[in-house]
Amino acid sequence: MKKMEPQRRVYISLPKKCMAALAEKCKLDHGLFIKDLITNINEGYLQAYFRQWGSITACTIKKTPQDSDSKSASAFGFVMFSSEEEADTADWAGPHYIGGMEVEVKRVVSLKMDDPEG
Repeated sequence: MKKMEPQRRVYISLPKKCMAALAEKCKLDHGLFIKDLITNINEGYLQAYFRQWGSITACTIKKTPQDSDSKSASAFGFVMFSSEEEADTADWAGPHYIGGMEVEVKRVVSLKMDDPEG
């Protein structure tokens, strides 16, 4: 019996009109890409921050290693909402300050998954 690899979520940033066209063909999850997070932020903190705009269905943070050109390491995250409207509302509520720092936020979509793996 072949062992199944876990599915990995793919995040896509598109113009709003293209998201609508893609939604006609595929079931989508809607969310945000958060750039420039400080490294001590965790998923719980990120969920708590964005929960004010809707129900969070998935949250992932990835840390980027420090390189010789930058002074410190950084992180980025993805937060998925239960509806497109909630993701839009959270996006439009910016600018966002998380952990005392302003972060860049972009709308993303992902193909709907049965068992998300962040």
